[in-house]
Amino acid sequence: MSEDMVSMLGIRKQFPGVLALAGVDFSARRGEVMGLLGENGAGKSTLMNVLYGMYKMDAGQIEIDGAPVKVTSSSVAIKHGLGMVHQSFTLVSNVSVLDNIILGSEPATAGFIRVGEARDKVKALVERAGLPIDLDAIVENIPTGFKQRVEILKALYRGAKVLILDEPTAVLTPLESQELFRSMRRLTESGATVIFITHKLKEVMEITNRITVMRRGKVVGTLDTKDASYEVLANMMVGRGVERRFTFKEYSPGETLLEVNDLVVSSHAKPRAVDGCTFTVRAGEIVGLAGVEGNGQSELVEAIMGIRRPSSGTISIKGTVSNKLTTSKIMGLSVAHVPEDRALSGLVLDFSVAENSILGRAKSPQFSKSGLLSTNRVKEFATRIVKAFNVITPSVEVKARTLSGGNQQKVIVGRELSDDPHLLIAHQPTRGLDVAGTEYIQTLIVNSRNQGRGVLLVSADFDEILDLSDRILVLYEGKVIGELKRGAGISELGRLLGGIVG
Repeated sequence: MSEDMVSMLGIRKQFPGVLALAGVDFSARRGEVMGLLGENGAGKSTLMNVLYGMYKMDAGQIEIDGAPVKVTSSSVAIKHGLGMVHQSFTLVSNVSVLDNIILGSEPATAGFIRVGEARDKVKALVERAGLPIDLDAIVENIPTGFKQRVEILKALYRGAKVLILDEPTAVLTPLESQELFRSMRRLTESGATVIFITHKLKEVMEITNRITVMRRGKVVGTLDTKDASYEVLANMMVGRGVERRFTFKEYSPGETLLEVNDLVVSSHAKPRAVDGCTFTVRAGEIVGLAGVEGNGQSELVEAIMGIRRPSSGTISIKGTVSNKLTTSKIMGLSVAHVPEDRALSGLVLDFSVAENSILGRAKSPQFSKSGLLSTNRVKEFATRIVKAFNVITPSVEVKARTLSGGNQQKVIVGRELSDDPHLLIAHQPTRGLDVAGTEYIQTLIVNSRNQGRGVLLVSADFDEILDLSDRILVLYEGKVIGELKRGAGISELGRLLGGIVG
């Protein structure tokens, strides 16, 4: 029996114009959590997609439990005991948790599914993994963290001995992340191997046994987690030390830029998703809005930006009541918006970088005349954004989807700040970004505050909220239940996040 449950030797993968994997060696041992760390675009997901049969390698060899194998598809990977949970889930939303787990692998006799047998098997897996879930719940009605549990149980149901988790905490709250880590430990204690793909230093230090670091399609090194440090890992990831480069000017807030009074906003699931919110954002300050996801943050931001109409209450931007204004008119009040989901709301992925640089601005005289768009002006503008915001791209004419997540986010932030707004609404501005990308975007946010802009920072990264905010508002069940000042600790914030006041 081999100590290495998985071995990948000399793996090479070329995409048009990009060498994604340049002779990568990687291994994961039986019964360990193996971290695969690197910036966005380093090749982590590509390597695991090769292992799982999603991509065909150009050269190299894969061994499972010491035996060479040819993994030509995900179905072949499953037969070899591999399971992978991607960042985007593949669930059938209108059927039960149990049906999703067993779909395609149902035990059946004469065409009839042996439901009781399937349920008993899944219950045993739930107990083994420590992932409690209502098997009869309809998937569309369960939180994101529970949908991830369904994906993990699907993989285990199909016999996965090696579980690949691709950035699994990107969609989880801190509490859900801890629950996932407990499950990962239980699985490895029972002999399974977990490969944990991430760019988060704190998490990889907390949960893994060993760490392989990749940069630009190559393995920089592998080390035992006990011998690692944040500084060493950051240096391996980006080729230099990573330190916070921003400093805060003295806190001296100016005029009120955003005023929200007794605001009520409904969603498809909740008649009062936002339930009587009142707060202000002034020039020269960062107001952090913290809360476990699903407590009304998205609905609140959508109401501020004119995407969703409030049921009652008022929103005023620089003294102008904006409740009934369109998004374009709200932007005309010198408001910039970094949306929650860059792929869904921030970019048109099949548009070029240049086209994305003027989204919502195409009718501006700066870019068009008599209804005709000046492609030269658009390209010049996009080129300025690329240079000013350090966007790594071969050209402004390539599609936005070809850029890494961090560079996509830079395009959005660059576009939004190019109008020199007075108020910046930044919703999950660093979600899914690597260390260097996070550092860069956070610096831009602090600089905006130092330059006199007002910033509403909405983030599920509570360290980010604590590090950047002058004031912190905690949203719980649609209500602002508390306010903290700069210097507050995670324990104070944690109590409010759980709804504990006083």
